[in-house]
Amino acid sequence: MVPEAEVQDVLDELQRLRARVPLLSGALAASTDGLVLAQDTPGIEAEGVAALTAAALGVSIRMADATGRGGFRELLVRGETGYIATYAAGASAVLTLLAEDRINVGRLHLEGRRAGARIGEVVDAALERADRPAPPARAPQARTLPRRPTQDPS
Repeated sequence: MVPEAEVQDVLDELQRLRARVPLLSGALAASTDGLVLAQDTPGIEAEGVAALTAAALGVSIRMADATGRGGFRELLVRGETGYIATYAAGASAVLTLLAEDRINVGRLHLEGRRAGARIGEVVDAALERADRPAPPARAPQARTLPRRPTQDPS
C-alpha cells in the first residue's frame, strides 16, 4: 500500500483542489480496486464511494476497450443535483470528485485532470519504491590499522 507520507501528500492535494474549486463538495483518491487512499468527503461514506468507483471504472475500461477508444481517462455522471467525476490518477489510482450542479464543467475537468496527474505521480512513485527489492545487507568489513614503517637495522 501507499506509505503514510505519500497519503498525506495526496490528502493535501485533495484539500488544495477543494479550496481552488469552491463548488466541489467532496474529493477522494482510491486505488483502482476500490480502497480509499485519502479523502475529503464531509458527510459521504468514502469507502462506499471508492467501491462504487472501482465498479464504474471496470465498466468504463471495458466500454472504452470494446469501442476502440483506448485506455480509461475519465468518467462523468450527472445527477439531478450535481456531478460525480472520476479521473485516472496514474496506473494504480483514481480521483473521484463530487460537485454541485452549478459548477463549470470545463473548470471541473481542468482541475480534476491536473490533480489526477499530480496524485498519480505521487502514488505511482510510492508503489514503485515499495516494489523494489531492498538492497542486500552488507556485512561489516574488518578494519585494519595501517602498518608502521619498520626501521632498517643496518
